[in-house]
Amino acid sequence: MIEFWTNPMSRGQIAHWMLEELGQPYTINWLDWGPAGNKSAEFLAVNPMGKVPTIRHNGVVVTEAAAICLYLADAFPEAKLKPPVEKAGDYYRYVLFSAGPIEQAVTAKALGWSVPEGRDGMAGFGSFDAAVGTLEAMLSDRQYVCGDQFTAADVYVGSTVDWGLMFKSMPSRPAFEAYAERLRGRPAYKAAKEINNARVAATQK
Repeated sequence: MIEFWTNPMSRGQIAHWMLEELGQPYTINWLDWGPAGNKSAEFLAVNPMGKVPTIRHNGVVVTEAAAICLYLADAFPEAKLKPPVEKAGDYYRYVLFSAGPIEQAVTAKALGWSVPEGRDGMAGFGSFDAAVGTLEAMLSDRQYVCGDQFTAADVYVGSTVDWGLMFKSMPSRPAFEAYAERLRGRPAYKAAKEINNARVAATQK
């Protein structure tokens, strides 16, 4: 059994989608924000950062959405969400690229941070256009991150693109729109969205 801590209006939706792709049983601990929820002593004992998503599986605690996706693909090989090693280069590359340079570039732009001219070498993402352009180029000639095979990489990279388009933190480009549309049709994506939307609706009554 996998124990899962999340909030429906958070990055927890990424791990939730991954859990649905696995088809394995899991329990959900819904957390509100604040002292009684993600900052409670009980949860901080599990994740001192007080952040979601967090999972515990066989006594192992895993935090960070990208790490959770990669861990679960390893822990449940029968789900076939990890490519063979000869095709794993892009699998690791683009999960970590999305969790690092893309996340940093999007955050910097949203907060109005700018890299001083000539200092882009010091920033992990270089520039927003360079980072986003790299992701766009990769997605322009394939169905999924690892070619024709859907993997855990698509849960993380796909969530990055999906949310970026939804919140307009990433530009609408044909490669991004087509990729997001393919992923939105997956039963596990729809199931996770339905559960989270229902939770949001219930808490707003």
